Amino acid sequence: MPVDHYENFPVASILLPRHLRRPVELIYTFARQADDFADEGELSDGERLSLLDGFRTELRCIESKGTDASSSTPLFNALTGIIDKHALPVSALYDLLDAFSQDVVKKRYANFGEVMEYCRRSANPVGRLLLHLYGMATPQNLAYSDKICASLQIINFLQDIEIDWQKNRIYMPQDEMAKFGVDENAIALKNTEGRWREFMQFQIDRVREMLASGAPLGWVLRGRIGLEMRMIIAGGLRILEKIECEQGDIFRHRPVLRPADWAVMLYRSLIPGQLTK
Repeated sequence: MPVDHYENFPVASILLPRHLRRPVELIYTFARQADDFADEGELSDGERLSLLDGFRTELRCIESKGTDASSSTPLFNALTGIIDKHALPVSALYDLLDAFSQDVVKKRYANFGEVMEYCRRSANPVGRLLLHLYGMATPQNLAYSDKICASLQIINFLQDIEIDWQKNRIYMPQDEMAKFGVDENAIALKNTEGRWREFMQFQIDRVREMLASGAPLGWVLRGRIGLEMRMIIAGGLRILEKIECEQGDIFRHRPVLRPADWAVMLYRSLIPGQLTK
């Protein structure tokens, strides 16, 4: 399943068991379409929120009617089946919609706590849904997953500081920007002078530590699912290394994963301890 521009999360791949690929694809399709409502095209804020409310209406129908629910869209008809079969928490889907609605109306984040609260609804629900799908949604595994998903979301924010700015969004905590003497004008002018590098290194160090704290999940999950998770973690760490190598200049060197990086990621995914360094 191609990830296109919805790159906050990993995609279903050949590493996943065949019987899980379709359910995972449906979850990502739901998230990607809802994300598009918040971001794509020339719609007004009211139109965007109305489209997201339409998805909420579909979810309420599923909740009220269960397997008897019927939708005019193939997506929600298919979702009804996997929600029932795998006992997926519909609340996680509502959380995603709340996050995308927030993107429409909230453009700045006062502190890291606000950013993490956004991640709780924008990223963590996907990991939680997948753990339920895998039958591995223990409290400890969910905690690990939340760390991983929030980290991946923040890494995406670091990659896309300029792209988000063009949408009039800044996910970097405003208090931390002020602490390091970084203002919005620096983003607008792609200015990496002053304490920009120090500011970015602070962000990198924190998210790297958070990602490493969730990394044990990659070894808790067995087989191909575990390898998929370790590759995801390794990919996030690789992006951080690339940002660090360019001293935080994501304006001229937006980090992307290239074929050679996948070999590094696979090596690290096979050797215990490599993902927590």
